[in-house]
Amino acid sequence: MPELRAGVAEVLSERVVRVVAPNPGMMTGPGTNTYLVGKDEVAVIDPGPDDAGHLDAVAEAGAGRIRWIAVTHTHSDHAPGAVVLRRRLGPEVSLVAHSARDGLVPDELVTDGQRVGGPGLHLRALHTPGHASNHLCFLLEEERLLFSGDHIMNGSTVVISPPDGDMSAYLASLERVRGLDLAAIAPGHGAVINDPEAKIDEYLSHRFARERAVVAALAGAGEATVDHLVAQVYADVRPQLHPVARFSLWAHLRKLAAEGRVTAGDVDDLDTTWRPA
Repeated sequence: MPELRAGVAEVLSERVVRVVAPNPGMMTGPGTNTYLVGKDEVAVIDPGPDDAGHLDAVAEAGAGRIRWIAVTHTHSDHAPGAVVLRRRLGPEVSLVAHSARDGLVPDELVTDGQRVGGPGLHLRALHTPGHASNHLCFLLEEERLLFSGDHIMNGSTVVISPPDGDMSAYLASLERVRGLDLAAIAPGHGAVINDPEAKIDEYLSHRFARERAVVAALAGAGEATVDHLVAQVYADVRPQLHPVARFSLWAHLRKLAAEGRVTAGDVDDLDTTWRPA
């Protein structure tokens, strides 16, 4: 994968510029991708963390053309910079998101199917819950390019962390996106994905394989907690990541419980004991 360099305004197409935030890490990969979308009028998608240097680079790339700031979801690596950038650019800029949460108060709440933009810029919002209940993807209709936030990433899979994260909703959202006629995906982390259908199929296959591993591990144990199952179910993942993987494991178990395939004392308790149904 080509190196993504923080602070560099990289032109991806005639309508799209990417600026990577300087927040690389285990959960963010090279850093959060901020996108500037449009020509005469520009929408900024996911300003990222509240980092002065990063927001300087975004504002410079926007060159006085920024009219909208759109947030895919309110996690700390995607949204805090939106409030600061909106304050900096002034009242002519509209901050849009699915909901007011986590310190973010949008100027406009965006519903599923609603469009953001103006002449020559049509960004259609798609409500894609799963990673977060307030997650939106934005489809640039002129290029059939999907800005996927944390719904789909390049270089890793997505953590689903209950109770706000929901595995059933996530899989349904993946299936919905798979039905779109996409040319490419611009993820919240990592490089542009040029074979969207293959990536989504990979994601779905991965999730169902993990689910089968959960069922098999629980059947072998008879009963177990998430912490007892995680090393076996995620044997292919570095142990340092198991404290994070346990949340996705919990999400799988909650999905299986909703389908009547496993039982637990309290599905909302991460430390509860699980049993095959």
